Amino acid sequence: MGVSGSGKTTVGVRLADVLGVEYAEGDDFHPSANVAKMAAGTPLDDADRAPWLDALAAWMAERSGRGAVVTCSALKRIYRHRLRASAPDAFFLHLNVPRTELERRVAGRRGHFMPPILLDSQLATLEPLDSGENGSTVDAARPPEEVVRQAVAALDR
Repeated sequence: MGVSGSGKTTVGVRLADVLGVEYAEGDDFHPSANVAKMAAGTPLDDADRAPWLDALAAWMAERSGRGAVVTCSALKRIYRHRLRASAPDAFFLHLNVPRTELERRVAGRRGHFMPPILLDSQLATLEPLDSGENGSTVDAARPPEEVVRQAVAALDR
C-alpha cells in the first residue's frame, strides 16, 4: 500500500517472485470511469473506489490460504477494513517515501494514467497503518531489493 510513486508495482512484482506467489497490479482492477477521472486530474472519492476495492477483495478472497501479492493504494483504514472483510489474513505493507522523492518519481513516469497533480490529494487522504492493523511500514526510498528484504522480514514476524 502507499501513494502513487511509492514503488508498489516494483516492490510487489519482486516480492511475489521471492515468495513464489501470484501477483496482481491493483490499477488493473479500476473501472474505466475511474481511470478516466484520474487521467483528467480529478481525485477519486469513496464511491468511486468502492467497486475497485470490491474487485480487489474478491481477487484476494480467491487466493486465501495460498498467498498472493496485490498492489493497492489502500489509503484509508476503511478501505483496508473492506479488503480484510474478504481476506481476513491480509497483511498490508505500507511503502513510505518522503514527499520530495515521490514528486521526483511521479514526475519521471511515462505512460501512467495518474498525473502528478493528484499526489497532493493522495497524501492528504493517506491514513498510515495503526498499531491494531496487521501490517508493517517500510522505508521505500531505499533500493527495491532492500525494501523486499524488509518486507520478507516483516512477514516472518
